[in-house]
Amino acid sequence: MSDSSNFSFPHRTPVFTAVIVLLCFAAFGWLATKIYTPHAYTVDKIEGVKTPADRKVLLAEHKTKEQDESTSYGWVDRKAGIVRLPIDRAIELTVKEQAKK
Repeated sequence: MSDSSNFSFPHRTPVFTAVIVLLCFAAFGWLATKIYTPHAYTVDKIEGVKTPADRKVLLAEHKTKEQDESTSYGWVDRKAGIVRLPIDRAIELTVKEQAKK
């Protein structure tokens, strides 16, 4: 018969296994991050696509143009006799016209 008291279990084996498992999880996490994280700095600028800075400049220009058009007189269609009025003046004329009715 064999004596089971001679069997010795190394105490470092569970610690070593835990360290190896943690290292495998860390390597898997690093690899997944490396593969699936988008790399915006490697994207080339595509013609016709605006950057945020370009869009900001265009928006500022558009707002300035709208502000100028909403506060000044101008022709929309000279042949048809359609003019552009400042908003305040258009409101005044509309109120006077509606008051007459």
